[in-house]
Amino acid sequence: MNPPIIAFFNNKGGVGKTSLVYHLAWIYRDLGLRVLAADFDPQANLTSAFLDENRLEEIWIASSQPNTVFRCFQPLIRGIGDIADPVVEEKDEGLSLLNGDLQLSNFEDDLSTEWPGCLDRKERSFRVISAFWRLLQKASFHQKSDVVLIDLGPNLGAINRSALISADYVVVPLSPDLFSLQGLKNLGPTLLRWRGEWEERLKKNPVANLQLPQGQMQPIGYIVLQHAVRLDRPVKAFQRWIERIPDTYHQEVLKEADSLNVDVKTDPSCLALLKNYQSLMPMAQEAHKPIFHLKPADGAIGSHVAAVQNVYWDFKQLAQKIAQPISLQIP
Repeated sequence: MNPPIIAFFNNKGGVGKTSLVYHLAWIYRDLGLRVLAADFDPQANLTSAFLDENRLEEIWIASSQPNTVFRCFQPLIRGIGDIADPVVEEKDEGLSLLNGDLQLSNFEDDLSTEWPGCLDRKERSFRVISAFWRLLQKASFHQKSDVVLIDLGPNLGAINRSALISADYVVVPLSPDLFSLQGLKNLGPTLLRWRGEWEERLKKNPVANLQLPQGQMQPIGYIVLQHAVRLDRPVKAFQRWIERIPDTYHQEVLKEADSLNVDVKTDPSCLALLKNYQSLMPMAQEAHKPIFHLKPADGAIGSHVAAVQNVYWDFKQLAQKIAQPISLQIP
């Protein structure tokens, strides 16, 4: 049975999406699951969160192995074969990374060109468009993964279209601001259109034994990130945007016509309200650790000790809430 593939996506940047995927990958691993994190963002921010600069240099410059997403696609792009078997980065027991690559943006043109080719039943078109999903299948099978988490860039381009087709589920990270609300109005109709267009193409697969993604892209909820907090309440400047998130999400993403008249705390689609962790985040980035792994040697002393514990419980609850609708069994 294939592991569930969860994409974290918002076409508006700066919402803390990569940090969210990074911390969820670690918390699922800490909870006993085997996790594959895949960096499908051409900016490779997830990869740089996991790896220090020396390791990045070894991978991107000093190595020629298929140890990045883009290198795995090279035989297909060059027309000399199909996707290569990936060499994943094993960060810890049970946690693996499919490395991102700054050159992945070079795959955009192929993905744009081959999308209409699927309607003409072209085998190469189907192999190119399904490349992300088939790469995930290879990597997750080899790693015996229980769950796959995908980080994506903030746009509605051809790379994200093909990457999202790979996903069984979609989680939307949001900031409490006008830009995120406007982003939802683009995101919802786009996901619906891509899903329908891929269903049309699936029927035209010319190769009987070519396995393809189903393109479910089922939305399972949203997460509000990095909102400022004062006395455990969002500051007034953000409150009005937070209040508008539930209706906007349900209308634009879930296509529900009626107003819910609920707030984020009672909205079943709200997976979490995550606080701004202030000084803990740069401390964790410096140590290349998730916040909840920080130790006194990393600078987590005094009041930071209790804060680190609180972050652990925040992410544990979030991980469990994401797992429920997808029947992901946590030991």
